[in-house]
Amino acid sequence: MQKKNKGFTLIEMLVVVAVIGLLASLILVGLSDFRTRGRDTRRIADIKEVQNGLEVYYMKNGTYPIIQDSATGWNELEKALTTAGINQIPNDPNAPTKTYYYSSDGQHYVIGVELEDLDSNKALLDKDVDNGDETYGVDCDDPIYCIKM
Repeated sequence: MQKKNKGFTLIEMLVVVAVIGLLASLILVGLSDFRTRGRDTRRIADIKEVQNGLEVYYMKNGTYPIIQDSATGWNELEKALTTAGINQIPNDPNAPTKTYYYSSDGQHYVIGVELEDLDSNKALLDKDVDNGDETYGVDCDDPIYCIKM
């Protein structure tokens, strides 16, 4: 009587591993879009949180932190707000690739952040402040999302 071997051949195992690898790569590619949108959503929430901090600063001091150089504005803003007793301001979730911008004349300010997913945020970018408006040195052309006060 012949004994039957039960189990998988090497070819069957390789096919299964290849199919699982293919499915995993498709899922990971699909998830990257969600991660990008999530980071953009966090960036927008971050600048709204900073906006609240700026209003608290304004109520205490009667002026917004005056910063003219938008390139160093975020670091200067962080120093000014933490000195005034406002906790740490957020940093970019994908730092250092994306940047936040801030500039102010004391009575008005502009906050900007570079977004990653331009297709999903097109409607949002169409409604934000652009360079045609007074932006106090912040480049608010797309893909930069700007708000101002």
